[in-house]
Amino acid sequence: MRVLEKAGVAYQLLTFPDTLHSAEAVADHLGLARAEVYKTLVVLRSAGGKHLLVMVAGDENLNLKSLATALGERKLRMATHQEAERLTRLQVGGISALALLNRGFEILIDRAATGREQVVVSAGRRGLNLRLAVSDLMCATGARVVDAT
Repeated sequence: MRVLEKAGVAYQLLTFPDTLHSAEAVADHLGLARAEVYKTLVVLRSAGGKHLLVMVAGDENLNLKSLATALGERKLRMATHQEAERLTRLQVGGISALALLNRGFEILIDRAATGREQVVVSAGRRGLNLRLAVSDLMCATGARVVDAT
């Protein structure tokens, strides 16, 4: 939230029980469409280089083959929950690109997001999400648009 406030970006804070860990559960609890609530997935490159934070809609599945093709990579793999928490120092269900700026990750967002005005993303802690304009999210994170689903 500090990043957004410093940049003068408008957002809405949404709260929910911190026992909810998935974008789908958060969407259902808040009465939002699952396509509106985005999850941030940690993806590892097998050949080294920056690990990836990939934002995709809660009702979509990441397609590692499509993502690898889009990035010109030979192989990618999803981080395990334990790896994701160790690399980000955030709990699964609270991983946020906004909380991990300048922490050595390449930040990506699925192309489907560009067809939406706003999305809901984690604020960096379970129980807190932010609704903001897709354009503001992309500007604040430097996210690159890719075909990821």
